[in-house]
Amino acid sequence: MSTTAVPLRPVAKGSLTKLWIGIAALVLGAGALAYAGTGSAESLGFEVLKAGTGVSPTVSDVVLVSYVGKLKDGTVFDQNQQAALPVDGLVPGFTQALLKMQKGGKYHISIPPQLGYGAEAKGPIPANSTLEFDVTLLDFKSRAEIEAMQRQMQMMQGGAPGGGMPGGPGGAPMPGAPEAGPPPSGQ
Repeated sequence: MSTTAVPLRPVAKGSLTKLWIGIAALVLGAGALAYAGTGSAESLGFEVLKAGTGVSPTVSDVVLVSYVGKLKDGTVFDQNQQAALPVDGLVPGFTQALLKMQKGGKYHISIPPQLGYGAEAKGPIPANSTLEFDVTLLDFKSRAEIEAMQRQMQMMQGGAPGGGMPGGPGGAPMPGAPEAGPPPSGQ
């Protein structure tokens, strides 16, 4: 067996330095573009009015919230003192805000149309509306905890186990779930 040697040309002086400078410039440019994108009209407004405590809900949780939903002009389109809502079943902006909240906290959120209903009108909410919410996160539980509580209640009432989770496939709608407020995304 024979081995053929291929001579390598020497790397020109300064070529590696130029390559690393080019890579650094690309990384900085990408970072600048990403940062510029965070200040766009699509960003969620999130203000802590009263800090909560503990951990934040996850997308697989169900939250119990008190909220008032308004349009930019102050028109109230929905409100509820105790709404049980699946975190992942809402418009993107409301879901993003819930993931930042803590139990007992009060928040003001401003959802731009791109993170709400966009160009679609929903009930009293006109197309391309910014949605304003004052929200208190009262409590949250995992879906597994809620299903366990439902099974326990059914057993106490002598009912047959089974049925769906509220708001889930085959389940009844969530009690107090708003029609126009932080509604299901449907998108």
